[in-house]
Amino acid sequence: MAEVHPTAIVEAGAELAASVSIGAYAIVREHVRIGEGTTIGPHCMLEGRTTIGRDNRISQFNSIGGVPQDKKYAGEDTALEIGDRNTIREFCTINTGTAQDVGTTRIGNDNWIMNSVHIAHDCQVGSHTIIAGYAGLAGHVHLGDWAIVGAQSGLHQFVRMGAHAMTGFQSHVSQDVPPYMMVDGNPLSVRGFNAEGLRRRGFSAGRIAAVKQMHRLLYRDGLSFEEACDRIAALAESEPESVADIALMTDFLASAMRGIAR
Repeated sequence: MAEVHPTAIVEAGAELAASVSIGAYAIVREHVRIGEGTTIGPHCMLEGRTTIGRDNRISQFNSIGGVPQDKKYAGEDTALEIGDRNTIREFCTINTGTAQDVGTTRIGNDNWIMNSVHIAHDCQVGSHTIIAGYAGLAGHVHLGDWAIVGAQSGLHQFVRMGAHAMTGFQSHVSQDVPPYMMVDGNPLSVRGFNAEGLRRRGFSAGRIAAVKQMHRLLYRDGLSFEEACDRIAALAESEPESVADIALMTDFLASAMRGIAR
């Protein structure tokens, strides 16, 4: 049986795995499902069609699965999915999706979500990300694997931030941030690429050098966007070790909808 504090409320219909722990005064509504080993702290509200995976650590005072903060929302049956081994600290709000998008807000695995973070409707958060305190992801934001969002940063609706990208403190992100890039400021500016993060993740010197070349082509050589994209794609012939990294960048640039941060 799950360990449920006597003051907590778990409604009929909620599904708790046997090793789940629910803290004092928490409320778990009827459509919530929680996987093995997950801990829910005191005074949390878990509602909506919310599915939470294994071994998550959700601290006290969180609101998980609330309805979208979107005036178009009319009670449609939407959802929130949270993967495995995530840490969600105090005072976070994570909403379900809307019918205007895929209908499901998703958070992957092994993410570190610090205090007072807001993740709005239809956001798609990858795995191994870090979202620092007081940051906000507006509706429909896509955050790639290993991305880092600095404290008090705001990501505009529909913005995409690529894998391994990083924002500094209080960044105003209103355009797409390509993979590997480091940005900060208001207005936003690209400051370099995330070399230290790539080293920590085991990228070889050759792969890091290829990322450096992509950064130079996009931001340092005075090329048009189309010319830079062509030159980046051509790198695959001379950098066979980095083919996957180059494909990640070219695919991202080809699908940019809001323009890229410059």
